[in-house]
Amino acid sequence: MALNIALLDIIACPLCKNKLKLDKEKQELICTADRLAYPIKQHIPVLLTSEARTLTLDEAEKWR
Repeated sequence: MALNIALLDIIACPLCKNKLKLDKEKQELICTADRLAYPIKQHIPVLLTSEARTLTLDEAEKWR
């Protein structure tokens, strides 16, 4: 079972509260405002800033 796309309407970045975008290829939720990528582990979004990785400038531009 994959991540339910309807969750994207409900969940938000824990830092800035902006909407998140789904990167299906990398299984991450992207916050363009904070340039963070939150992992999706076993179909569950991990919305902890300690688990997020910082996007490179190129990656951030791709999602704008």
